[in-house]
Amino acid sequence: MNERFDAIVIGMGPGGETVANRLIAGGKRVAVVEKQLIGGECAYWACMPSKTLLRPVEARAEASRVAGVGKPSMEWAKVRDYRDVIVRHLDDSAQVEEYRANGATVIKGEGRLAGPGQVAVDGEVLTAENIIIGTGSKQAWPDVEGLDQVPVWTNREATNLKEIPERSLLIGGSAVGVELGTFLHRMGSRVTIVQRGPHLLGREVPELGEAVEAHLAKEGVDVRTNCQVRAARRDGSDTVVDLDDGTSVRVDMIVLASGRTVATTDLGLDTAGVRTGPRGELQVDQHCRVGDGLWAVGDITGVALFTHTALYQGRVVADNILGKPHPANYTGIPRVVFGEPEIAAVGLTTDAARQQGIDVATAQIDLAESIPRPWTFETEPRGTLGLIADRQRRILIGAWALSPLAGEWIHTAVLAIRNQLPIDVLLDGIAQFPSYNEAYYEAAAALGL
Repeated sequence: MNERFDAIVIGMGPGGETVANRLIAGGKRVAVVEKQLIGGECAYWACMPSKTLLRPVEARAEASRVAGVGKPSMEWAKVRDYRDVIVRHLDDSAQVEEYRANGATVIKGEGRLAGPGQVAVDGEVLTAENIIIGTGSKQAWPDVEGLDQVPVWTNREATNLKEIPERSLLIGGSAVGVELGTFLHRMGSRVTIVQRGPHLLGREVPELGEAVEAHLAKEGVDVRTNCQVRAARRDGSDTVVDLDDGTSVRVDMIVLASGRTVATTDLGLDTAGVRTGPRGELQVDQHCRVGDGLWAVGDITGVALFTHTALYQGRVVADNILGKPHPANYTGIPRVVFGEPEIAAVGLTTDAARQQGIDVATAQIDLAESIPRPWTFETEPRGTLGLIADRQRRILIGAWALSPLAGEWIHTAVLAIRNQLPIDVLLDGIAQFPSYNEAYYEAAAALGL
């Protein structure tokens, strides 16, 4: 059987869904192909369940820092049940029916290219003028002796856990490691985080990673930087994890937070003459086009592996297919870690800017010493804002914050960087009083430009 469509979307994560929904709304005949659940990793095993799990422990910690408020109790069963509601009990039947009701053809199966303009799914061949690939990424497994012989969770098992392990070790101190480490610790697990680099959040400025490590260590999390896991083995009911510093840690569960790899295997790329990049990614042009009639969105492109990047690329692809030229602009993509307090960054780090030959000016302010809002928010206020500017052009090129609600107010810096607003615009801004956003004026002034 050979059916022809205006567009076929392979992989219905955030990027694929965005393309499909916009093309359907634009009157196109669309087929969507998904081998697992419509909504993808983010909806069922990553962003949505992890933030749902983090919110109760965040609210409990926040309440304990507010004058006159007692520390709330925690009912794990209710937290777990609400998480199950958020992930739709791992059931996408409602999404399938909604797409069909909107006129899309939904095919549950593994799709692969079968030649230019062709997709094969379980023996059936579909053809289309446009094919969009959004098959995402998967957990990267570190090369650790014995890892396959002991209990291990990827993000999928960790965000859908039923019980809290008494002792857990996280391999990797990235966003996933910090978030899951924070959650598990605050739910009573004895947590160790092993990070091979010199500080947590290795892609951010060292000051931010060091501050996060200090916060976690103060709470009682065992953070090991400049350290790697060498081997893992069972000893009775324990898992023994050997580290390269000569020590060992006994745990009940190992949690992988060691990065992700793009999912380009078994896609039949060779049938369409497509070659992948050095990390296995699909190489796209400024319109997210891989080749004639072939597009890619989300993690598989290797561009800033975030859900919000996939959503943006989905809008770009849909616009271009619908005849509205839309080049992608990846300047100023925010990076938020939902720790407690929140961690947010955007733009270049200081080192990256200097490597590009930029004459850098930096400023770092303590929020409690600079603005009133932290004092109204909690009795022992915390927070730092750092700015990175191009001294010659007098524009903001990077920012980072460790503070309550940082994931919300980092977007002032996002807009400034994306639109190359002069520092003078920040200096002349009028922020709500009292708000964390006032910090931008103080930090911009501290740049001394």
